[in-house]
Amino acid sequence: MKIRTIAAILLFSAGAMNVVAQDDNCNANSSISHEAVRAGNFKDAYIPWRAVLDKCPLLRFYTFADGFKILQGFLDAEGNKKTSANYQRYFNELMEVHDLRMKYIPQFQTKMRGVPSVADALGTKAIAYLKYAPNVDVNMAYTWLKQAVNEAKGESSSTVLHYFLETSLNKLKKEPAHQEQFIRDYLSTSQYVQDALDAETKEANKQNLTVVKDNAVAMFINSGAASCSSLQEIYGPKVEANKTNMKVLQEALDVMKMMGCTEEEAYLQASLYAYRIQPTVDAALGCAYMSYKKNDFDGAVKFFDEAINMERNNSKKADLAYRAAVVLTSAKRLTQARAYAQKSLGFDESFGKAHILIATLYATNPNWNDETALNKCTYFVVIDRLQRAKSVDPSIADEANKLIGTYSRYTPAPSDLFMLGYKAGDRITVGGWIGETTTIR
Repeated sequence: MKIRTIAAILLFSAGAMNVVAQDDNCNANSSISHEAVRAGNFKDAYIPWRAVLDKCPLLRFYTFADGFKILQGFLDAEGNKKTSANYQRYFNELMEVHDLRMKYIPQFQTKMRGVPSVADALGTKAIAYLKYAPNVDVNMAYTWLKQAVNEAKGESSSTVLHYFLETSLNKLKKEPAHQEQFIRDYLSTSQYVQDALDAETKEANKQNLTVVKDNAVAMFINSGAASCSSLQEIYGPKVEANKTNMKVLQEALDVMKMMGCTEEEAYLQASLYAYRIQPTVDAALGCAYMSYKKNDFDGAVKFFDEAINMERNNSKKADLAYRAAVVLTSAKRLTQARAYAQKSLGFDESFGKAHILIATLYATNPNWNDETALNKCTYFVVIDRLQRAKSVDPSIADEANKLIGTYSRYTPAPSDLFMLGYKAGDRITVGGWIGETTTIR
């Protein structure tokens, strides 16, 4: 028994010594390879790095990052020789290292901080694939990126989000049928970028995310998927097939509103169906324009009123009331149009466009008296409104100044007013439907 015990102890000790020796070799190789990588000496780093990866992949997390640098260095050194055997071997090994990192990430996450998610690692692999693959399969890269972004969502890295949408765009260029999915990808990317921006506290990271957001908008606008006719083609049938599906209807409304396609039939129909399910400001606004297109001006006003009542922001209320005034102006309901323009100013006195609209309304119907010279005094009121417009809203000063130049030519001659008992500086009330007092110049 004693001999067996001693033998067992010796065997255990030998095994333990082998483990210690292996650990020492791993540590030594890790140090050697890591220092060589830091020095940019990828050739000497490769053999000890590979030994660490094969025998003790859980030793250091930076083993994988070192591997990326080594193999990408080899690939870069090959230059344009993407068809060479060496290039293909290095590329395959690079993809293998990405796969191993994803395999071991869950174990590293249990013992250290700052380890990326498996989803983010998949996105990083896809980016490396796009850069180094001898023959890029856009569909494969897109599948990986889509999976990565769908899993990580707002926690996706800004780089992964950028490449996801860019790859979706490249897929669209080859496959026109991908158009609707590209729009969805744009919407999800925009939302995830915004989520990341809302959660981010570091200014540098915010700037990076803002660049990604701006680039996403540029890609979408330049994609060709963003034209009103293409959106009508996509969402027209979809809206009709989903009259009770609020999620689909809201997607159509959001995209078409963002692209300024609110006069398209798909937008108007989506508004109507969405309004029936759940009245919202946007849905009511869409219904107002639908009524307007059908020359149902009373119906349009009704929906505008509902939109105004649902809206909580006064500046937005002012814009809604102004839109109602514009619609009523086109219907030649001047008094009602002025009332809504005044309502707009009640919500926001600095809404210069409402002042301009009122001035234009007065100018289109200036007659209130049998005396031509007195009717021309209406243009003093018009100019007053335009002066007011540019004083409260400098953004419309150029437009106001042009109109002042135009309408100043229609004011009465001093001699004509003198014959009626008026002179410069006198106050006069312009009657009729206008009912405002002004000063004669």
